[in-house]
Amino acid sequence: MQRTVFWLAGLMALPVAAEAKTEISWWHAMTGANAEVVTKIASDFNASQEDYEVKPVFKGTYPETLNAGIAAFRAGQAPDIIQVFDVGTGVMMGAQGAIKPVAEVLKEGGYDFDKSQYLPGIVGYYSTPEGEMLSFPYNSSSPILYYNKDIFEKAGLDVENPPKTWAEVWTAARKIKESGAASCGYTSTWLTWIHTENFAAWNNVSWATNENGLAGTPELKIDGPLFVKHFQELADLAKEGVFVYGGRTSEAKQNFTSGECGILTESSGGLGDIVKSGMNYGIGQLPYDETAEGAPQNTTPGGASLWVMGGMSDETYKGVAAFFNFLSQTEVQQYLHEQSGYLPVTMAAYEATKASDFYQKNPGRETPILQMMGKPPTENSKGVRAPNLPQLRDIQNEEYEKMLAGQQDAATALKNAAERGNAAIKEAVGG
Repeated sequence: MQRTVFWLAGLMALPVAAEAKTEISWWHAMTGANAEVVTKIASDFNASQEDYEVKPVFKGTYPETLNAGIAAFRAGQAPDIIQVFDVGTGVMMGAQGAIKPVAEVLKEGGYDFDKSQYLPGIVGYYSTPEGEMLSFPYNSSSPILYYNKDIFEKAGLDVENPPKTWAEVWTAARKIKESGAASCGYTSTWLTWIHTENFAAWNNVSWATNENGLAGTPELKIDGPLFVKHFQELADLAKEGVFVYGGRTSEAKQNFTSGECGILTESSGGLGDIVKSGMNYGIGQLPYDETAEGAPQNTTPGGASLWVMGGMSDETYKGVAAFFNFLSQTEVQQYLHEQSGYLPVTMAAYEATKASDFYQKNPGRETPILQMMGKPPTENSKGVRAPNLPQLRDIQNEEYEKMLAGQQDAATALKNAAERGNAAIKEAVGG
């Protein structure tokens, strides 16, 4: 009897295990300074409550993360949340049963969801034609121009007034190279997103039929005269060694942060690494073609959104809803915007940032928001959508790379990109 009492007393003395938190996996594609922001936001959410634990997992570049997510879903091992870049929107929208709309997740989680709280240009891009928000716009961005002020000064260029048109960019880039201020005048990330999709929107020309695919199956129009003019000018700069091609996604940022190139067009979300480099930089709006009627129009959001995968437990969805509600909080959005250069996705966060005098203290930081919200969008500038947009970008990149290598002119490159792309769209829709 005595031994039994002793044993029970010992058992009662053991520490009581805390109830396990529901783990929520979040696959993402953030690197450098932006990866640090992901870690901080997840840690802050985990510390703010005791029921859920968000675990961020880096899965490679944007295309690699999307492909990993598709493969994982097919294998029955999908993450709870996956970050998908803007061009994957059409792919995810077409994945019936694979996703659960974020508006549904929030409502079922007991949160009042009001899409009017979000910046309209962003929320519209990630919603159905009926207005249901499908994914959470975690890191929306707009392409802008960055320039190295020290290189501009060495080249005798105006340090306080960056070039506004493409013609001015070409002139400044040539002067940088010819003066010896830097070995390269100009570089750019994302030729597809910046020089094709946003080039169309900003200059108010058609990227494709059916409102660029938002109103139906698109037929590409990227071989139009303005595109040919622009890409031939880019090809000529490459031949002169004034333009340096860095790669298909964000690789060219390194050509700029290293001091090799004096001018860069890149996502506003690339700001964190540029700040981290310690360079004396300036920000300008995305250049436009001065011959385009009505330009500049408005840019369209890039970056990525968070999609919730289907087939998860009710408890998981409650945790996801709590996390997205946390992400929507003004102070979290303000932190994300100020640290990373991505746009605040709520109007409250934008207004709070303005009220704090952040934009006065940090010139140029409001530029990507003003670009996107400056004018009501037209049929040419609401965004682009296709069932196989990642594939279309691959096709375009192949043709651009041949052009930049001197194997074909811009007219041929764009004609091939349009013809090959349209054939791929037909195949994707079963035509």
